[in-house]
Amino acid sequence: MVQIAFFTLQVATTAGTDIIDLTPLVARQVAASEIKDGLVTLFTPGSTAALTTIEFESGVINDLRQAIDRLLPRDIPYEHNRRWGDGNGYAHVRAAFFKPDLTILIEDRRLLLGTWQQIVLLDFDNRPRERTVRGQVMGIPSSAA
Repeated sequence: MVQIAFFTLQVATTAGTDIIDLTPLVARQVAASEIKDGLVTLFTPGSTAALTTIEFESGVINDLRQAIDRLLPRDIPYEHNRRWGDGNGYAHVRAAFFKPDLTILIEDRRLLLGTWQQIVLLDFDNRPRERTVRGQVMGIPSSAA
């Protein structure tokens, strides 16, 4: 029988390209769910944040920030900014490229991440935010194994 557990994470961000490691928070939720084998799906509502995986190490985090700035710069004209005047057109475009959701396998009550792979929230907005990440853990419970 498949079991489903839901959770919500709240994360405070700043006015920059924040990259926040969610791995320990998600791992705790997976362990608390008592799902032995299955999936965890994460979703961040909003149009200026995203989820991905990366090695959460200062060098590669800085490399990612710089790559994002080169590929999707802040300081070019965006129609969104002309229309709304809020200056975060770049944040919407960045979030669309990275996407708001992520699914990870669970095996033996553990996230199946690579050795150097962590789950991260990317907040691109130009003002501090309180971000929500919704999670759903589903699969076969430990008691059914």
